[in-house]
Amino acid sequence: MYIPAHFAVNDPAALQRIVREHPLGVLVRQDADGLDADHIPFEFDPAVGPLGRLTAHVARANPLWQRCPAGTPVLVIFRGAEAFISPSWYPSKHETHRQVPTWNYEVVHAHGTLTVRDDERFVRGLVARLTREHEANEPRPWKMGDSAPDYIDAMLRNIVGIEIELTSLVGKSKLSQNKEERDRLGAAETLAARGRDELAQRMRQPG
Repeated sequence: MYIPAHFAVNDPAALQRIVREHPLGVLVRQDADGLDADHIPFEFDPAVGPLGRLTAHVARANPLWQRCPAGTPVLVIFRGAEAFISPSWYPSKHETHRQVPTWNYEVVHAHGTLTVRDDERFVRGLVARLTREHEANEPRPWKMGDSAPDYIDAMLRNIVGIEIELTSLVGKSKLSQNKEERDRLGAAETLAARGRDELAQRMRQPG
């Protein structure tokens, strides 16, 4: 990934924030059939190992878990807030007409090695944690106990767990840091007015 110095994310806490807030990752791998990718919601534990660990599950019918022996190198891409930026949103454009369209975004590339966990206890615990986290804001959070035990048992038999021990975390936040402050804030205000509040907030505080 090309990262100009002014867009680089070097703070581990900032990298972890993007992963936590946007847990649907794109897992990229290469096997005998070439490159492939899967879109998977991940659990991230920054306390495991030097850089953290990602855990997730895939359908048993997904060939990923059979084609990736222990230690297979993989890349997981986490995309944060993003949006098109029009030059018309910059005050300076209307004075000099020396601006062009662009796209602002935050992204993290997580490299690591994959291990398959075809283990019912592991998968049950993972699903329970993911459910608690993502149901937390519901008026009546769903839990596995809401369904019949035999139904949940059957669902769990149809998935396989994976773990990824991270070897590097690389991040990029392209938030108009290379623009004048008035242009950066002007673009942020337009985004906010159009309902893109997350990116607008990040652009107001790009550090």
